[in-house]
Amino acid sequence: MALAPSDLHHHRQQFPSLQQGHYFNFGGQGPMSQAALDAICQAHHSFQILGPFSGQVNDWINAETAAVRQAIAAELQVAPDTLTLTDSVTTGCNIPLWGIGWQAGDHVLLSDCEHPGVIATVQELAHRFGITFSTCPLQSTLNSRDPVADPVAVVAQHLQPQTRLLVISHILWNTGQVLPLRQIVVQCHDRNVQVLVDAAQSVGVLPLHLGELGADFYAFTGHKWLCGPAGLGSLYVHPAASDTLRPTFIGWRGVTKDSADAPTGFFPDGRRFEIATSDYTLYPGLREAIALQNRWGSAEERYRRICELSGYLWRGLKTIPRVRCLREAAPEAGLVSFVVEPRERSHGQVVAELEARKIMVRTILDPDCIRACVHYMTTEKEIDALVAALGDVLG
Repeated sequence: MALAPSDLHHHRQQFPSLQQGHYFNFGGQGPMSQAALDAICQAHHSFQILGPFSGQVNDWINAETAAVRQAIAAELQVAPDTLTLTDSVTTGCNIPLWGIGWQAGDHVLLSDCEHPGVIATVQELAHRFGITFSTCPLQSTLNSRDPVADPVAVVAQHLQPQTRLLVISHILWNTGQVLPLRQIVVQCHDRNVQVLVDAAQSVGVLPLHLGELGADFYAFTGHKWLCGPAGLGSLYVHPAASDTLRPTFIGWRGVTKDSADAPTGFFPDGRRFEIATSDYTLYPGLREAIALQNRWGSAEERYRRICELSGYLWRGLKTIPRVRCLREAAPEAGLVSFVVEPRERSHGQVVAELEARKIMVRTILDPDCIRACVHYMTTEKEIDALVAALGDVLG
């Protein structure tokens, strides 16, 4: 649903950052609403009033932990006990990457569009455990019309007999391509290969039913498209994959204890990978952020609006002679990447000139391009401003 202009204006007024300029960096970090900020501040205040280490605060922590886990679970249509609360997507990916019992000679397959943090982790796994890894060329499938070169076929072609894990993103952070994840998972599971998904750009964008997608591990954050606080995310572990992981970092939150407080084992659910003290005051902030998204509309309605607006931006960019969008068809989600040709100045210089005009986009290094992120809260007027300013900057 598209809100009436007056209603959309009221919705946007709840986000201080949206009053300061034209914001197109939701894929890096979404702005927080005043209500989310207030919830975090109130939580800090409650901590100090109750006593930051007290029985009352402990009860508050337990209640808030259960509540935020339930809020995330409802958003993703999964059971709360399948979720581990983390501080970032990278931490969520590290849990299965280090938790699998690797043997020398095992193989990991990545796409060529994965984030450096994940790539570096796999490199260190290879160094420590003698595993191998390789990449499959999904970047080249962005505009392919050849069935043999679609993402599902490319992944299947690059699986090896020794492959134990595929690491892939649901929405590629550089090109904005939405991968057919369910079909890719089926291909992998047919060959006994598990699938770890970097979901940094999909949670808060796509309507998700994680159980139906079938991925073994799905790591995401609340601070991007959900517009929650930085420092709080989650990892979904499919029930069928739960027993294939062992905890690597271990702390009191993840272990069961006897009457003398001695560890006796691990919780059988997502709590087993949670370590120790966290910033619990972020929990009500993320709950409020999720609730505010749902007050605008359903996940399906929000996604439909994102696609409408990203298509509007894509068409606007195509009117600028020196701009080439990476996608030859309208975007499938909120990431719109484009290049400036010929290159009289770097993409970084173009981004800096736009920011001087209070228009915030970012550069991507591979492929070398500029990325603008369109949220359901973005307006056509903002998009027109970006297109006009870019045309002016490029002359």
